[in-house]
Amino acid sequence: MRIFSKFVFHLLALLSLSLAHAGSYEDFFQAVRQDDGRRITELLQRGFDANALDPARTHGLFIAVKEGSLKAADALIAWPKTRVEWRSPKDESPLMLAALKGQTEIVRKLIARDAHVNKTGWAPLHYAATGGHVEIIQILLDEHAYIDAESPNKSTPLMMAAKYGTPAAVKLLLESGADPRLRNELGLSAIEFAQQGNRRDSAEMIAAAIRAKYPKGKW
Repeated sequence: MRIFSKFVFHLLALLSLSLAHAGSYEDFFQAVRQDDGRRITELLQRGFDANALDPARTHGLFIAVKEGSLKAADALIAWPKTRVEWRSPKDESPLMLAALKGQTEIVRKLIARDAHVNKTGWAPLHYAATGGHVEIIQILLDEHAYIDAESPNKSTPLMMAAKYGTPAAVKLLLESGADPRLRNELGLSAIEFAQQGNRRDSAEMIAAAIRAKYPKGKW
């Protein structure tokens, strides 16, 4: 009888713990989406796993950055056990999304936690260039981001800035040493990217950089 009672006690304790965790799980992802950094910190201090995935198998930090829940992102980045280098099925990291969305302070904090500035395929610099975020581009370059990083089809950050970003982003990349002569696997150059995006200013800037840097007939 005593053994049975002990078994029931442990079973009830386990069930209680499971239900508590389930409640915390719902609370956690609700707090992420509601940008409730204080609630997230409370849950983490109580033992909730910062690296739990939501039903769609997405990391809480990635959700916070994607949805612009910056207080939630701050709380998760500050928690030492958070995996800041989690990657989505598309190989996107929180740093890449923060760079795309212009979340400058989040970018700084992620880098301080050793988020990867360089990676194969699409890199944070591609995303910052696409958004035209000059300050973030400079931060990444200061952290030794490879300026001519190649996407899976060999498109460079300069190409992305030329078509989707801003002339200021194009200017910074050119002045920092981006190669304006490179072409991707489709044979497109940064000038042609700019032309596709109807970015005449950027196209002219890239053409002028080529003329200034390379003698006629050498490109």
